[in-house]
Amino acid sequence: MRTLLVLGAALLSLASAPAPPEVPLPARMADTGGGSQLVTAVAADASATTGTVTWWDRRGGRWVRAGSAPARFGANGLADGATRRQGTKTTPTGLYDLPYAFGIRPAPAGTRFRYVRATRDSWWCQDNDSRAYNRWVEGLPADCRAAEAEHIVAYGTQYAHALVIGFNYARPVRGRGAGIFLHVNGRGATAGCVSVPADAMRAILAWVDPARRPHIAVGTRRGPTAVTRY
Repeated sequence: MRTLLVLGAALLSLASAPAPPEVPLPARMADTGGGSQLVTAVAADASATTGTVTWWDRRGGRWVRAGSAPARFGANGLADGATRRQGTKTTPTGLYDLPYAFGIRPAPAGTRFRYVRATRDSWWCQDNDSRAYNRWVEGLPADCRAAEAEHIVAYGTQYAHALVIGFNYARPVRGRGAGIFLHVNGRGATAGCVSVPADAMRAILAWVDPARRPHIAVGTRRGPTAVTRY
């Protein structure tokens, strides 16, 4: 009887013991870019068009969540950034830097990132035959067709505020894709970008600090495009 009582007490103690703290997502990732700020954009699987964006700070050797918001992805889901093709309406997965911010509206209060204010002459060239491929241009170059470029001010809602995602940016590969941003939600799924509600986009711009070398990791919860693999 004494043995049973002791065993019962031990089981009760185990049942009432607090669960171990959950390991933050950045701590489970293969790489976070080496900085002390990180944005994660995670979908359930590669066919999903919605998910969650979370922004994180590294403090005292630990990753701490600074904020989160519902997110939208490409109309055709997500695709591995290393093999993704332009025009597929998929969001490229991977770990990327954030070259600069831009917007049609003035930069939110507290913005420290380089912020480019859009004008009527601002375009993002996506023409594979142009020397300006995957670049912001003021005035459309002769070798960049308007049909293969985005006129920034034509997207008053989405590009009110945005961050450039460094996908295919440093050394652009023609046909891989161009103009991938973190921007404000439009009416539905995106053409390949990641989008969040307007208040979340403003909060991210007020939070993100270039001195802390922020990156964005885009991926799924599991599988070949799992965010933890990048």
